[in-house]
Amino acid sequence: VLSIAASRQWPIHQLDVKNAFLHGHLHETVYCQQPPGFVDPARPDAVCLLQRSLYGLKQAPRAWHQRFATYVRQLGFVASATDTSLFVYTEGGASAYLLLYVDDIVLTASSEALLRRIIGRLHSEFAMTDLGELHHFLGISVTRSSDGLFLSQRQYAVDLLQKAGMAECHSTSTPVDSRAKLSATEGAPVADPATYRSLAGSLQYLTLTRPDLAYAVQQVCLFMHDPREAHLALIKRILRYVKGTLSAGLHISTGPIDKLIAYSDADWAGCPDSRRSTSGFCVFLGDSLVSWSSKRQTTVSRSSAEAEYRAVAHVVAECCWLRQLLQELHVPLKVATVVYCDNVSAVYMTANPVHHRRTKHIEIDIHFVREKVALGEVRVLHVPSKYQFADLMTKGLPVQLFEDFRSSLCIRNPDASTEGG
Repeated sequence: VLSIAASRQWPIHQLDVKNAFLHGHLHETVYCQQPPGFVDPARPDAVCLLQRSLYGLKQAPRAWHQRFATYVRQLGFVASATDTSLFVYTEGGASAYLLLYVDDIVLTASSEALLRRIIGRLHSEFAMTDLGELHHFLGISVTRSSDGLFLSQRQYAVDLLQKAGMAECHSTSTPVDSRAKLSATEGAPVADPATYRSLAGSLQYLTLTRPDLAYAVQQVCLFMHDPREAHLALIKRILRYVKGTLSAGLHISTGPIDKLIAYSDADWAGCPDSRRSTSGFCVFLGDSLVSWSSKRQTTVSRSSAEAEYRAVAHVVAECCWLRQLLQELHVPLKVATVVYCDNVSAVYMTANPVHHRRTKHIEIDIHFVREKVALGEVRVLHVPSKYQFADLMTKGLPVQLFEDFRSSLCIRNPDASTEGG
C-alpha cells in the first residue's frame, strides 16, 4: 500500500481511535460482577449484563473489528479477502485504501478531497484523532521526501540496545559470520533463558524495516527452547551490528509499480543437527522491496536442486498472494512475475514436463510451480550467484558482498538534512 501511495504521490494520513474496544457490540451474552464502589446495596449478589464490550474481554477485539468493518462497508469500502486488515474504496476513477491495526489506522486516497471526506465520515461515527500525515506508526518512523518514503526503527533499536545493556558496545560490520551454522547442543545453557527469548523476540520486530537482519534473527530464533552460550553470543553480535547501523532503514521509491521481481535461494543441508536447508527470498514491486523471508525448510532435501526448488515454490506462493492483493487494490500486473534462481537444475525443472525418480517426492511443488509457469503468471530464470540478492537471507556473507547486497535490498541511511530543514 505504501509503495502504491508513494508511486502515485497520494497523501497518507494516520488516525487513532479513542477507546476502540468500547465501540464494539457484543453478540454473546456476557455478565460481569458489579464494579467496586458501584455495588447496589439492595442486591449485592447481582451481576451486570454487558451491552457493549470492555477492555479485557476476549470478545472485545473481534467485536470492535466487526463494528468497524460494518460501518466502513456502508461508506463503500470493500473488505479484502487477501488481508483482513485492508479495506479498499473505489468510485469512478477515485480510490482509497484503509489499513486497520486494532485502534491505529493508515488511510491513503487518490485525492486530498476524498481523504478529507472519508476522515469526516469516520469522525462522525467514532471518537478518533487525526494525527496528520503518516510519520510514526507502530514504532516505525516514516519520513516522506521527493524520492519516496523512508521507514526506520531507530528509536526502537536504541531502546533495545539499552534493554540489553549494550548501548555503549563496539559495532561490527555484519550480523553473522560466514562460518558454519550453530548447533543446538553447542556450548553450555545460558543462565537466563527468559532474557534470551525477550531479546530474540524484540529483534524479530526490528526485521520489519531491516531485511539485512532476517537471516541472523532466524538463526537465533531456532534455539528459543534451549538457548546456549554460543547462541547468546550471536544475539550480542547482531546487537553490535545494529549499534553500527542505527540510522539504516527501508526506502520505498516513487518509481513505477508495473512489475513483480523475486529472488530465491536455498542453503542446502546447512543445519548441522537435522541437515535441513534454509530457504530465503526477496520480492520487489518495481524498485521497492515489499516482501522477504528467511526460513528453515520443514523437510530434508536430498539434493541442492531439490532444496532450491522448494525455495522457488515458497517464493512463487508469496508472489501469487501479492498478485491477488494487487488485483484487489485495482493495480493488476499485466506481465509475468520473474523469479530468479541461481541453480540451473531447479530452473530446468520448472519447464521440463518429464518426471524422474529423483524428483517424484517433490512432485507437488513441481506441479504447483509448473502450473503457474504454464498460465503465464510466473517465469523462472537463472541468475549468476554474484547477483543473487537472496543469498543474504540464507547464509553469512563476506563484508563487501554483504554490503553490496544490503544496498540492493533498498536498505540505506536517511538523506542528510541541513539545519532549518
